Amino acid sequence: MSLSDELAQVGTRLAARESEIASRLGEIRARANQIHGKVSAGLEGFHRAARDAGAPHLEVVLSDPRTDDKHLHSVQFDVTRGRHQVIVTVKSKGAITLVGPFKQGKDEGPCKRIDLDDDAGIDAGLAAVLAEFLESAFTP
Repeated sequence: MSLSDELAQVGTRLAARESEIASRLGEIRARANQIHGKVSAGLEGFHRAARDAGAPHLEVVLSDPRTDDKHLHSVQFDVTRGRHQVIVTVKSKGAITLVGPFKQGKDEGPCKRIDLDDDAGIDAGLAAVLAEFLESAFTP
């Protein structure tokens, strides 16, 4: 059997196992995209205000949502500037975890867990962690 055939068999076997959670992952991805949109709009406002105030170099990068680096059944996206980072993880167990801010290469943390149906808590948590991130990312 060729390597291609063997790996195709592994892919078929793993897909059969994962098909049970596929619909839940679709819901999680949709929720992650919704939260990502809120963060994107907030950062657009930050970038616009920084440019208007004469500091266009105050820029951060927002990644696209993707399968979480640690948990296969979760979706994450990151906000980064240099080594400074915040990770937003939407988990299939019904919670969002806000990690950071922290510096890459250092221990991650602190982490804040918020139930996915707590929209006000998510908004407040995002505002707090992103404000702290921006302050630390742009402190010389």
